[in-house]
Amino acid sequence: MTDVHIAATGTALPGDPVDNATLAGLLGASKEWIDLFVGTRTRYFGWDPVTGEVRGSLADLCAEAAAQAVRASGLVLADIEFLVLATATPDTLLPTTATEVADRLGLDHLPVYQIQAGCSGAVQALDLGRSLIAGGRQAGLVIGGDVTHRFLSPRQDAAKIPSSELVNYVLFGDGAGAAVLTAEPEGERIAVRSVLNSWTGRGRRPGQLLDWYGTTDRDSDRPMLAEDYKAIEEHVPPIASEILWDLLGGLGWDLDGIGFLLPPQLSERMTARIVERLPDCPARKVSCVADTGNTGNALPFLQLDRLVPELAGGDRAIGLCVESSRWIRAGFALEKV
Repeated sequence: MTDVHIAATGTALPGDPVDNATLAGLLGASKEWIDLFVGTRTRYFGWDPVTGEVRGSLADLCAEAAAQAVRASGLVLADIEFLVLATATPDTLLPTTATEVADRLGLDHLPVYQIQAGCSGAVQALDLGRSLIAGGRQAGLVIGGDVTHRFLSPRQDAAKIPSSELVNYVLFGDGAGAAVLTAEPEGERIAVRSVLNSWTGRGRRPGQLLDWYGTTDRDSDRPMLAEDYKAIEEHVPPIASEILWDLLGGLGWDLDGIGFLLPPQLSERMTARIVERLPDCPARKVSCVADTGNTGNALPFLQLDRLVPELAGGDRAIGLCVESSRWIRAGFALEKV
């Protein structure tokens, strides 16, 4: 496939950062437990951690990130020919959050897609955007974001929340990120050399569950969010290595020629474990989860936003993403031109 290019990125994080001491006080948990078990230092919420009042929607965050990316690209909104948004936590099932974001940006008469996925959705959006440009479009937006207010209610009695659920309150945060894709090198002139997107979950139990309730089961007491952390710890590191080797092999790149590596992000501690088990290489690691919390589909874009100022001509970067919900392998290879 013809290369497409990342012209610019943008991000949006709501409110002020919530540190571990503040969160521990709200939950009646131990700050030391959060520090040691999770390693994440701060996260951002689009809702008030004390009252639960929702102060910003996913559409708000995605529109902010997308507008920022377009401004940074040197293009104008009239140049945008498609919009792809990936999320596991849409504001509503219908209308899609993607159409709401397009409306807020003032876009009209263009294809708008929404991908329902976990963190790999950001890479799926990149893959779809790449295909749209290969089909003749010149520029478009790919966006990823997630919010937590439906799944993590601070109004529960934290003392009664099982530890297996309590950990989710310290792992996750809210945010959005976006990138402008172009057919020709524009703005930051970062070529997308390869995208990997492969489901590998046949016959395997999910490692993550996000539920939803309708009118017939709204009183259910089953958890809205569940994680199998033992399965994640066991399977994600080797899957990340597989993604790395697949991307390198497909391009004929050497490991030593990679300047930057964007590892999978679940928490700071888990990211460190994954990196320890990856093949040894001199690439600089680009991670953000310690500062932002796990923001789902926003994370790869937040990593990209940190990467962009560091890239010089000829630099190469590899991004890795493992979605544990049903074991999706995703990644991308970039080169500054």
